[in-house]
Amino acid sequence: MKQQTREDPKIVAAAERRMRAWALAQEVADWAVRIHRVDQPHVRLGPYITISREAGAGGSRIAERVGRTLGWEVLDKNLVDCVAQQLQLSPNMLHALDETPCHWAYELFSHWLDSRVVSHEKYVVHLGHIVAAAARRGNVVLVGRGAQFFLPRDQGLAVRIIAPEKYRLGQIMHQHGMTEEEARQYLTEVDQGRADFVARFFHHDVSDPHLYDLVINVEHLGPEAAADQIVAAWHQLGTRRTG
Repeated sequence: MKQQTREDPKIVAAAERRMRAWALAQEVADWAVRIHRVDQPHVRLGPYITISREAGAGGSRIAERVGRTLGWEVLDKNLVDCVAQQLQLSPNMLHALDETPCHWAYELFSHWLDSRVVSHEKYVVHLGHIVAAAARRGNVVLVGRGAQFFLPRDQGLAVRIIAPEKYRLGQIMHQHGMTEEEARQYLTEVDQGRADFVARFFHHDVSDPHLYDLVINVEHLGPEAAADQIVAAWHQLGTRRTG
């Protein structure tokens, strides 16, 4: 039975069409990453800060404090809401794609099940539009979603928030009421999803410290001091660039 299913000409043809569409979509996604990068020297963006974070390290909380201190907009999960509005879809549908591993089998056959399913490629294209528009407005803190890779390295401040696993497990257990085993599984899945997302669409290792201007271990500093350090680094960077 399985052999007959695999060799059914209609199923094979449909799968081949979907694979060709997937390959084209990948090319479009790569193009979108390149086109949204504003590398031209005459284009000025910002000011903006991008914050990458390990799961459970408190990146969102830190970003909110940075935003309050500077009086800037903070785009975190609401980045996904903006993409959903562009696509006229439910935000819940896109949150299922947000910074998650790209399961090829799901994307191969999902269009047979739901015509409203949005591929990772299409999501990234629209995400790039939102990030670029926010950077042009300036005075914004962008959290996760590979935001820094859409933007020129020399016009913003790229930050990475990290913490030891024990600290992050404690935070997740407290915030979500999870057992240690559940929290460990959550950390593994979220960190892997974010790493896969950045590797696939931006061809970088999200944990590489050379990608960031500032890497902060939040365990001993705490979220408030970490946010203050980011603000101080931004002011220092701005002064150097102005000078």
